[in-house]
Amino acid sequence: MAYTRSYNKHEQKLVERDKEMVPTILVRAMFVLCVCVLIIVAYARLTDRPLAAMPPSEAEVPAVQERMIRIFGQMDGSARVLDLNGSLILDLGPTEGGFVAGIYRVLERERGAVGRHASEPIRLVRFSDGRIGLRDDLTDFRAELFGFGADNERVFARMLEE
Repeated sequence: MAYTRSYNKHEQKLVERDKEMVPTILVRAMFVLCVCVLIIVAYARLTDRPLAAMPPSEAEVPAVQERMIRIFGQMDGSARVLDLNGSLILDLGPTEGGFVAGIYRVLERERGAVGRHASEPIRLVRFSDGRIGLRDDLTDFRAELFGFGADNERVFARMLEE
């Protein structure tokens, strides 16, 4: 014998409301969107479509200034940047070094995956078109610093000038 429950008027309103919390048309639209994205990605992969939103390579835009630096960051946001001789370039406190310390943590993760130390030198490069970037020859890590805001890019520009 099947059990059926009877609802009072207030409970029935809640049951009806709960059935329509996510409209069926919205669920179908999300499914169609996922299928469309899958088709577009599959087409791009099968036709070897080149990446379109990448900054120019070093072969296309030459470097005009380069400096090897060592970054040391702390979890509190403070960071120190040294040159290859061990001379201090920048010493940033917790309130001003958060981005540089964040770059150190990224290097820690990237280099840790290949068995290297995060504090090994990394290339800080200014390109002929004015961009400033970080290039890690140990892991193929690249960071275009203009994408992180003018203030963060300015910190690394200062490192090139000192």
